[in-house]
Amino acid sequence: MRTVHSGVVDEQRVGARAGAGARERGVGEREGHHGGGRDGGRNRRRSLAFRSGAALSATAVLGAGLLAGCGSSSTSSDTKTITVFAAASLKQVFTQLGTQYESAHPNTKVTFSFAGSSDLVAQLNQGAPADVFASADLNNMDKAVKGGRITDKPQNFATNVLTIVTPPGNPAHVNSLADLSHAGLRLVVCAPQVPCGSATKKVTSDAGVAISPVSEENSVTDVLAKVTTGQADAGLVYVTDAAGAGNKVTTVNFPESVKAVNTYPIATVADSKNADAAKDFVTLVTGPDGRKALQQAGFGQP
Repeated sequence: MRTVHSGVVDEQRVGARAGAGARERGVGEREGHHGGGRDGGRNRRRSLAFRSGAALSATAVLGAGLLAGCGSSSTSSDTKTITVFAAASLKQVFTQLGTQYESAHPNTKVTFSFAGSSDLVAQLNQGAPADVFASADLNNMDKAVKGGRITDKPQNFATNVLTIVTPPGNPAHVNSLADLSHAGLRLVVCAPQVPCGSATKKVTSDAGVAISPVSEENSVTDVLAKVTTGQADAGLVYVTDAAGAGNKVTTVNFPESVKAVNTYPIATVADSKNADAAKDFVTLVTGPDGRKALQQAGFGQP
């Protein structure tokens, strides 16, 4: 503002000096050149009009630049971003809800970090910046609370249970939980510290089924990937992941799954840089639109 204002004053001063000079020359001409007075007057008027027009044009250009600059800076300063740490099993439905949130809040962008809940809480407790944390179980949310990263009361928003997935057509003929104990079966499960891994341990232990997995993965999506790429004969994943995979897998439900129901909590992170926007996202997830999307994805109600 100061630069533009100073420029306008300078233009006015230049015009004033030009006008003063013209008047001085006019006096001289009247005193010393009586014969050419008429032509000299016309020339002087043209010169003054040109200088005045130039000064006004410069002022208009500077003013337009000021308005354009002010407009662009206010737009960019209003944009904000929230980062959501979410369990891998929430990837599809949270991506959908993120798009919905951005449509309703055009000046806010949502970015996600999807991984196993145990990995996410470890990152949080090591100081990783985030605004929202959604876990696939209560245990890992409790770790975030004890670590001081979550101070608001977490809200339970969904439940999930396990199912068996196999490559299309079920070539290994897995038809029950007990079949997962067959010798030679390439079984992939989640690692024990991951929510789907703790659920696997509970259902197999309660059912008395001894399993020997060839791999223990850090997220449920990694288990699913091993099955869909033909690296495993069977895997234990959430029903929501099986539904999301569609015809890439064959699903084998088993009644023992009700013995291990995982509850999903969500909360804002204590030191969020955009706490209001973070709370709005939590409200979307726990509200009617969020419940509808979660139900359509196969999640249960808490």
